[in-house]
Amino acid sequence: MSKEVRNLAPKEVWNMFADLNAVPRPSKKEERIIQFMVNFGKQLNLETSVDKVGNVIIKKPATNGFENRKTIVLQSHLDMVHQKNNDTVFDFEKEGIKMRVEGDWVKANGTTLGADNGLGVAAIMAVLASNTIQHPNLEALFTIDEETGMTGAKGLEGGILNGDILLNLDTEEDDEIGMGCAGGVDITATKSYSEETIPQNFIAYKLEVKGLNGGHSGMDIIKGLGNANKLMNRLHYSVINAIQICEIDGGSLRNAIPRESTSIIVTDKNNDKFVESSLLLEIDKIKKEFKTLEPNLEINFSSTEVPETSLSKETSKSLIKSIYAAVNGVYRMSPDIDGLVETSNNIARVIVKNGAIKVGCLTRSSSESNKFDLANSLKSAFELAGFEVTFSGEYPGWQPNINSEILEIVANLYENLHGEKANVAACHAGLECGILGQNYPEMDMVSFGPTIRGAHSPDERASISSTQKFWKFLIEILKNTPKK
Repeated sequence: MSKEVRNLAPKEVWNMFADLNAVPRPSKKEERIIQFMVNFGKQLNLETSVDKVGNVIIKKPATNGFENRKTIVLQSHLDMVHQKNNDTVFDFEKEGIKMRVEGDWVKANGTTLGADNGLGVAAIMAVLASNTIQHPNLEALFTIDEETGMTGAKGLEGGILNGDILLNLDTEEDDEIGMGCAGGVDITATKSYSEETIPQNFIAYKLEVKGLNGGHSGMDIIKGLGNANKLMNRLHYSVINAIQICEIDGGSLRNAIPRESTSIIVTDKNNDKFVESSLLLEIDKIKKEFKTLEPNLEINFSSTEVPETSLSKETSKSLIKSIYAAVNGVYRMSPDIDGLVETSNNIARVIVKNGAIKVGCLTRSSSESNKFDLANSLKSAFELAGFEVTFSGEYPGWQPNINSEILEIVANLYENLHGEKANVAACHAGLECGILGQNYPEMDMVSFGPTIRGAHSPDERASISSTQKFWKFLIEILKNTPKK
């Protein structure tokens, strides 16, 4: 399968991508990919270093005739989101990604592909390894842990880079040039509970929500896709006065829209007909609402063995109501840019087990004030239910610079190459540019990349033809960078 990918054009990019995908690279466990990149740089006899947080920097001198051009920083992140289908047997910490080609798409077998941001990394590697591409002095910056906190970008100290212009290769539409992005903050609500012994006359049900599309909790939030945690909560709410919750396991990563959730509930056996009929009615309502957006949605419930303990009825009610009150999805559209989500929230993870409840959210916004307005709304909803709420992983957005020199150059090059204007826009994803700009405020920045669909989900796929377009565009940009 890897051989099939290696034969794709441009070979220099796809071969680097295949090499990269052979190395496990989960967020916060990037030791192997860091060493891989260090070895790569040293094998090319290029100046290679690792900063104190684990970012890898590889520097390459300008080609002949380009010494008087401004230094370019090429930047992508090394880590990838790890998601797989429930029926896929795969160990992200030990195995390389298994790829296949379907038409114009490169996909993985039941897991995320790692094109986000592996194709950006691979393109930079191909530039560094090339003896024919014309370019100014280059500083390749490979950051770590972008997907779970952006700690690589946050930890990059000023003075390490000397570049004037940064090209971030981490967007997912090949006709888009990024000039701004959303910031974010993680919101975690926790609560302990006293486990109650379940009476002998109770029966138990296992509930399952699965088959949702999932996707990127920033770029895909505007689509109104189903959130497994919210849908599971609707099922619980439909029988709120008759049940007690024993366990919930919903969602996985903070930046992925939850695709699956399971729960176990108990009720007095005399309530069986009411509970079953109420659940069936709610399932029918949900399926009708989402029949267009989520054609593969499955919602099931079945009798199961009664656990020993559960939440109390009151604690169960409090949890259900707090999740119902918590905003999920688009909170506010941008008043300045048509079609851009300004502020949103993803209820990413719900865990109830062994006396502890944990709800994890990721709130995004291009407005700092609105980001914390929504964060405080969520905090209030959970605190009213007795949760302890913490904010963490906060990072700023990237404010657009309409007077950017590199933005004008890149936009004009795109139009000259393709005979049409690029979509110059801000996005609702979290790019590292805003963070990097804090320690490098004079650095001019743009973002672009190949077309990727289904990022952060096992449906992730990268367009082959778009990667060819992206590669040609990158080479032209390097040849046309401004003079010092």
